[in-house]
Amino acid sequence: MADRQTPPDTLTGTALTLSKKDLARLKREDAKRQRAAARDRPKTTQRWREAREASRHRPGPRGWNRTGGGPVDVIEAPFELQGTTVQVCGFYPFSAGAGLPVIGAPLGYHLRRRSLVCADPVSWFRAGIISNPSAFILGQPGLGKTSMVHRWITVLADWGVIPMVLADTRPDYVHTIADLGGQVIKFSPGQGHINPMDLGPIVGQLAGIQDAKERGKALEEMASRRRSLIAGVVGMMLGRELAPHERSVIATSLSDLDPELTTPPLLGEVIAHISARPQTLRAVTLTNDNDTEYDLRVREVLDALISLGPSGMYGTMFSEPTSEHIEVGRPAVFDISGVNENDHVLMAAVQSLCWNLGSATVSAEAYLAADEGRRRKTYLLVMDELWRILRASADMVHFIDSITRLNRGRMMAQVMVTHTMNDLKLAEPHLTATAWGFVERSAMVFLGGLAEGEMGNLREVFNLSRAEVSQLSDWIAEAPVDQWTGRAGLRPGAGNFLLKTGKEAGVPLHVQLTDLEIDNTNTNRDWDMVQ
Repeated sequence: MADRQTPPDTLTGTALTLSKKDLARLKREDAKRQRAAARDRPKTTQRWREAREASRHRPGPRGWNRTGGGPVDVIEAPFELQGTTVQVCGFYPFSAGAGLPVIGAPLGYHLRRRSLVCADPVSWFRAGIISNPSAFILGQPGLGKTSMVHRWITVLADWGVIPMVLADTRPDYVHTIADLGGQVIKFSPGQGHINPMDLGPIVGQLAGIQDAKERGKALEEMASRRRSLIAGVVGMMLGRELAPHERSVIATSLSDLDPELTTPPLLGEVIAHISARPQTLRAVTLTNDNDTEYDLRVREVLDALISLGPSGMYGTMFSEPTSEHIEVGRPAVFDISGVNENDHVLMAAVQSLCWNLGSATVSAEAYLAADEGRRRKTYLLVMDELWRILRASADMVHFIDSITRLNRGRMMAQVMVTHTMNDLKLAEPHLTATAWGFVERSAMVFLGGLAEGEMGNLREVFNLSRAEVSQLSDWIAEAPVDQWTGRAGLRPGAGNFLLKTGKEAGVPLHVQLTDLEIDNTNTNRDWDMVQ
């Protein structure tokens, strides 16, 4: 028995018998496991390094894993006890849940339960809570609509979402975007130019997509965007919807001058092309060799285009090459506060141009990412002061309708902001129905203070209860005046919103700002200079 080892079995008190052959086999298997672990150690180290880097952008179960974040090294097991439901509620009477998932940007507290409310269209869509990444904010002026959007921009930017404010009219968002290291593009008479035919240099890169089918799809989408935009702007200038042959003139001219979307023409070149009476335009206007008839058919289109050029009211705003393009992957804001607010047509035209540039840039980047096999970026598009563009032209209603329906497939979340449902009442009933559809299709609707006459069809669409209607009406009360200083404080409904998702009961919440946010969210900044 010299070749046998009989180590004692501490569990049973018996002896286990292992041969030298078995011991050698166990040693070989152990050595093999050690060699495999050594080979996998660099991969494991890399995975840990990537996980640590990813956790720097949002807190994990151990806290913020970054300098000054104070991550917890050891998480102690919680103290546990058991008891009946009658006894436990006496020890801890705060066991009722908030009814909302703690997912998304922290907004503030529940007005009844005082529990934390977290919500944003990107996080809720990714978690499967809502079916599309969209939100609509309604409320009278001065009740905190902009402050909520600021919170989303700040938090989501830290989580890797790229915010884009495509038309800042006052401006409200310039300071926040600048603090985030974003791009501030100023555009107004005498400051900057935008060529309406130029969708940006990234669109010109679409011609290099390898797959012919995808390349054709991408180019056709951008061409369609450009056609719809120019037709809408021309319709604004004329104050009416364009006739079919006028739309054909615009579409054919753009196709003649820039078929591959690589060399966008200037406004003057489009005017010259139409004035030259080319055969392609004669064909779509059905004028053949009749110059007089041709000139009559295209005259109003030319009138509108000329009024946009240097000879019109807006100087060189639209007739020179675009002075600054959107940089892909960087927060951006169009500062159009220098545009005359009383010129509703100009304001709407500028807004539509900026919105189209932003959404076209994001869409083009998605096509290029798919072609290159890289991960696409996620964007948050902010569309504030929606009423301006909707009232300028019927074409703009359909333009906004088309881009909002397609944003989900382009990894774009959208936030639309206006004051009341009365802002969406337009000249024609079918246009009003389309505009109201923007609210109905939004997965998240935040209702601030509203008078009962300003709610439109909200009662029916979102099944507002009497208590909810009364609550929204109470929030529009005027601010009380301090008897000592004589100055008005905040309105009772400032920061209060009712979050509705479909016909479910709304969630009343108060947006709680931090000290660092107060300055950037101050929409009365200009009044501070008044003595």
